[in-house]
Amino acid sequence: MLSTMASTLPLFHLYGDPPDDQAFDFIHVETIVSRSSMHDWTIRAHRHRNLFQILLIERGGGEMTFEAATLPFTAPAAILVPATIAHGFRFAANVTDGWVASFTEDAAGALADRAGEALSRLRALAAQPIIPIQEETARERLSALYAELFEEHSLAREGYRLAMRGLLALIAIGVARLAASRARTGSVTLQPADATVAQLRALVDEFFRSERQLGFYADKLAMTVDRLNDHVKRAIGVTAGHLIRQRVLTEAKRQLVFTAQPIQDIAVELAFADPSHFARFFRKHAGTTPHQFRDRRGG
Repeated sequence: MLSTMASTLPLFHLYGDPPDDQAFDFIHVETIVSRSSMHDWTIRAHRHRNLFQILLIERGGGEMTFEAATLPFTAPAAILVPATIAHGFRFAANVTDGWVASFTEDAAGALADRAGEALSRLRALAAQPIIPIQEETARERLSALYAELFEEHSLAREGYRLAMRGLLALIAIGVARLAASRARTGSVTLQPADATVAQLRALVDEFFRSERQLGFYADKLAMTVDRLNDHVKRAIGVTAGHLIRQRVLTEAKRQLVFTAQPIQDIAVELAFADPSHFARFFRKHAGTTPHQFRDRRGG
């Protein structure tokens, strides 16, 4: 485990900085060593409300918390961290380095072309967040782009914001191609994310604690329940109801792994009628009880 049990999962802008809900057209780049060395090479589990991050691991390695999973990684590799995902890192001390690019979704969308679509597509590719880099030329190319992005960010010369968007797009496209190579298909890499599914996910993130009925979300999207379910099933292969249940399950896992909240309090927070109802839901969808899940994850 990368974090000790706490009362809540921290929400940051950049790690250690308070959330900034007003962040707009934000692109930031820094070396891994610059921040992790100040924190004993451990970035404890946390979330960003509105930042997507792409890491390039050039040397060293370590392990990553990604929601309730612990994933090892070694250089060279790219790592994708979407907004709102619980994540943390333990880097191999004094040997790990590389880059971290952080950006708000509007910075990605502002490109409004195939590059912008590539950036939005990264969230889907991040279902498997660690992308090994097999060829040294690919690492060198990405490293040079990060270094140039850092120079534009640092010097803030005329036109630097536009230059940074372009460099970020090239980084995103490069990582997306690596992910496509991993999946042995390039056909989906630069496809646009489905707008209806994206809207549904945003609504579920906002309302899942209080609204579990699909009709609520269908009304918000001006669709019938059947039409919404069919659309989502065609777009991503699962029903809209599955997305709602998985969001509840994800939050339950976060609370069990990253906080010390009593299980009955988690049940109340997630609007279950009673702890036994929560336990049945969790066992059905996670294959184990909340107590067993917490114990196995070191709680």
